[in-house]
Amino acid sequence: MADRAALEDLVRVQGERVRGLKQQKASAEQIEEEVAKLLKLKAQLGPDEGKPKFVLKTPKETLTGKYGEDSKLIYDLKDQGGELLSLRYDLTVPFARYLAMNKLTNIKRYHIAKVYRRDNPAMTRGRYREFYQCDFDIAGQFDPMIPDAECLKIMCEILSSLQIGDFLVKVNDRRILDGMFAVCGVPDSKFRTICSSVDKLDKVSWEEVKNEMVGEKGLAPEVADRIGDYVQQHGGVSLVEQLLQDPKLSQNKQALEGLGDLKLLFEYLTLFGIADKISFDLSLARGLDYYTGVIYEAVLLQPPTRAGEEPLGVGSVAAGGRYDGLVGMFDPKGRKVPCVGLSIGVERIFSIVEQRLEALEEKVRTTETQVLVASAQKKLLEERLKLVSELWDAGIKAELLYKKNPKLLNQLQYCEETGIPLVAIIGEQELKDGVIKLRSVASREEVDVRREDLVDEIKRRTSQPLCIC
Repeated sequence: MADRAALEDLVRVQGERVRGLKQQKASAEQIEEEVAKLLKLKAQLGPDEGKPKFVLKTPKETLTGKYGEDSKLIYDLKDQGGELLSLRYDLTVPFARYLAMNKLTNIKRYHIAKVYRRDNPAMTRGRYREFYQCDFDIAGQFDPMIPDAECLKIMCEILSSLQIGDFLVKVNDRRILDGMFAVCGVPDSKFRTICSSVDKLDKVSWEEVKNEMVGEKGLAPEVADRIGDYVQQHGGVSLVEQLLQDPKLSQNKQALEGLGDLKLLFEYLTLFGIADKISFDLSLARGLDYYTGVIYEAVLLQPPTRAGEEPLGVGSVAAGGRYDGLVGMFDPKGRKVPCVGLSIGVERIFSIVEQRLEALEEKVRTTETQVLVASAQKKLLEERLKLVSELWDAGIKAELLYKKNPKLLNQLQYCEETGIPLVAIIGEQELKDGVIKLRSVASREEVDVRREDLVDEIKRRTSQPLCIC
């Protein structure tokens, strides 16, 4: 045992030596020689008997049973062995699986990645089969509604800073919905399918929703009418207070818990200064089965339009909610980790921004470049290269056209097409005078700037935050 411990120490020391040589950028021959010694020591050490090993397994059927009726949009696949696999539908279920696998009980994170839906694409509405989502989640055991309020604050901050128009965040609670269905007489087995019908009220009329619940899903007409009395209501904290006094709903334990938490949530939202952006909407259902409490969805109130055209029908641009039971589904011992989060539809945001810019006949900025280094005459490539290098070294985002002798007009047009705001123009006279001609692409105004002052002048002019509208 002592010999093995001594050998492990030698392996550790040799490993540190190899890492040190790599950091010092030693010669390849020297590194290879020391790596060979390390491998020889490891071979003497033998297998790590008794030490736990991580077994990486392909996730099977991870997505099933999490999305309710939306499961039909999951891209199912089969591997060579015939096992059922799927492309990820969202970033929430993989996040919950990650928490369970790594036994994490407290984390705050954001994640931007692709997800996939077996959906009918609608390009103008930002609806695709492969698209990006940006998620923000808070996992951990905390006092009620504090992380939920923070998620809504973050959602409002994001949508406000994007400047895509007025928006409203609809809020509800799955416990209120379930309690409402119970007091209205909906059978337990029909809760989720009726929930899916109610969630369509933002797209179709109540009569159409009622016909679906009665005609297609077998709900009694009088039960549907009782549901209609509730789900057509929306408002603020006053509606929460009203429902807390409702003789039927207030007798349901689930509904009472949901309404109590929603009242507390509105208090925190008022302190955050965003209560005017939030609407308690009893028709909001969010079809995903993993939600357990507060749910929310952001919609645009006045989407940008061209004169005479229909409003942009992009649907919701962000959504989320509380999913306290999802992590436990993946934990072998069923240990639960309370979670709440939000998701932003990146492509839907892009669709709105692009169509708004088109309506205003503005160019979409496609680069972060702050300045283009240009030349007014031929045979100035060397000077352009020297200047762009100076700007790069100073932290300026600069570029130049990859031509020896580009025409000045072509260089200016390139800036207009890509949205580069400034042009640093080198000319023979400017070189003699020790200045650079700095041109604003938008105003076409030009000023001579001393070369030693150029960096400061560019930074001053580009210090304003980038606006996408």
